[in-house]
Amino acid sequence: MRITMIGSGYVGLVSGACFSDFGHDVVCVDKDEGKIAALKAGRMPIYEPGLDQLVATNVEAGRLSFTTDLKAGVAGADAIFIAVGTPSRRGDGHADLSYVFAAAKEIAESITGPVVVVDKSTVPVGTGDKVEAILKETRPEIETAVVSNPEFLREGAAIGDFKRPDRIVIGAEDEWAREVMRDVYRPLYLNESPLLFTGRRTAELTKYAANAFLATKITFINEIADLCEMVGANVQDVARGIGLDNRIGPKFLHAGPGYGGSCFPKDTLALLKTAEDYESPVHIVEAVVKVNDSRKRAMGRKVIKALGDDAKGKTVALLGLTFKPNTDDMRDAPSIAIAQTLLDGGASIRAYDPEGMEIAKGIMPDVTYCSDAYQAAKDADAVVIVTEWDAFRALDLKRLRQEMAGNVLVDLRNIYSPAEIARTDFQYSSIGR
Repeated sequence: MRITMIGSGYVGLVSGACFSDFGHDVVCVDKDEGKIAALKAGRMPIYEPGLDQLVATNVEAGRLSFTTDLKAGVAGADAIFIAVGTPSRRGDGHADLSYVFAAAKEIAESITGPVVVVDKSTVPVGTGDKVEAILKETRPEIETAVVSNPEFLREGAAIGDFKRPDRIVIGAEDEWAREVMRDVYRPLYLNESPLLFTGRRTAELTKYAANAFLATKITFINEIADLCEMVGANVQDVARGIGLDNRIGPKFLHAGPGYGGSCFPKDTLALLKTAEDYESPVHIVEAVVKVNDSRKRAMGRKVIKALGDDAKGKTVALLGLTFKPNTDDMRDAPSIAIAQTLLDGGASIRAYDPEGMEIAKGIMPDVTYCSDAYQAAKDADAVVIVTEWDAFRALDLKRLRQEMAGNVLVDLRNIYSPAEIARTDFQYSSIGR
């Protein structure tokens, strides 16, 4: 099949590369000339393990190409995926759909025959109806169908998630659109990946409901971690104890500094706005957003407490800046609020992250960036593990301590055991233990 991907960001590029690896002919379109030039030269605009090789293999095979020319890109396409950004709109938290609607308009002006247009972007309920209206108003003589096909990709594991999905949700109102989508996902269907066909609005809401539920699990275990610290319990054991119940499951029950990234923060806000618009409040999600926002600053205060309730004139080393490992994504990362809290308290900050520092420099200009964990720790009064990169799981603790001026170690990801740290002279603080 011939597939066009409008947008070559995280979702569009990963999806396009994976579709081409299945044998489809894929064209990725983007208005950013610099991004397209870099992709043609083999340089990725994002860090995602294995993506550079996947792109290179399929470009070489002639199945994957890149262009800024949308009209040429959609020519002869069986399915056109819209995978543009839907950031939170400033002021009210609603998803900004201007890029989606602009893409729909340009698609309508460029197509020459029947085609299925697929919303791959995360969009609020009813967006597909508006995209359909744009297509029909612009080109009423051409048969089109609009499908919602939300993505469920985890940054850092996106290629595996795409090729071995838990489910593929397809919201379609037309049988011929369903047939096209069956052909698009035929390689996965043959591997018994479940295709869940729903109405279009149901598919749109499913994406938001999934992310809100996962955000709720994270926030729940973080509040239980706080309670564990007060009563003398161990949150990791609590998480195991409830996670072994197959009605609950163990995933997303890892206590930490709060969720961030490109999905959970904006999707929970967009769900709240949709609920408000339809006068059907979702109070649990409201609480999740409020608790998560406050938690990030609370982690900064936790570090200050470990410093004796006084950060003024102290040096703090932050290990990890991205919202999770195996990505360079700094969007809504807990490190941002933690760093600001420490700076407000009078501390100076040294930091190291394996992939996120170039982006972080534009967000946190008052931080000193270092070449590795040990350089960051040099003369620091405290070291704080913020992101659980593999590179931080087996640090030479003796060397780390020798580099430091103080002995405070704050582990916000619980990657070290208290028993292990007890054999050192670190003053150790972790989450919920």
